[in-house]
Amino acid sequence: MGRVSQAQAAENRERIVTTAARLFRERGISGVSVADVTAEAGLTHGGFYKHFASKDALVAEAVIRAFAEQAAALGDTASPAALIDAYLSAGHRDEPGSGCPSAGFGGDVARSGGGDATRRAYAAGVEGFAGYLSGGAQPHRPGGETDAGLATLSTMVGALILSRATAGTALSDRILAAARRSLDQDGSDQR
Repeated sequence: MGRVSQAQAAENRERIVTTAARLFRERGISGVSVADVTAEAGLTHGGFYKHFASKDALVAEAVIRAFAEQAAALGDTASPAALIDAYLSAGHRDEPGSGCPSAGFGGDVARSGGGDATRRAYAAGVEGFAGYLSGGAQPHRPGGETDAGLATLSTMVGALILSRATAGTALSDRILAAARRSLDQDGSDQR
């Protein structure tokens, strides 16, 4: 079989990263193999290492991609209140593959899934999202208005993770509702 063009190679790499970003959020980093990602992307496992040095390298890129997709989607959000309502919803709870990377990757990154590059990419993504929640489009310096965004984000992510862990029970919906009320009451969502 002949070599693929540079354009086809770039498209294949793009498919791998996009697929990995979704699968890792759905199943966890350790729950997805390189073969799983390439098969889901419609590619063979053999070509993976032409694109990535390791699974950890793919994980770092998948985290970056997931946060970039989230940042692009934030531009379509009408207000912080609308974002919080959508974030703390049953629909978001039930679709982790297309959901928030802060919640989707958090547990795995905490256990060093993906290595140091992944941890740095995750930290940058969290900081950027917290900055957005603080009213800015860019990350802010530690302290000050970023702290309000970090508190809001922490409440949102924690509630989403707990709600996913209790899905199928009445408690799951109560967690989401309680977090929405809490954010509304403390004013950190700037409603």
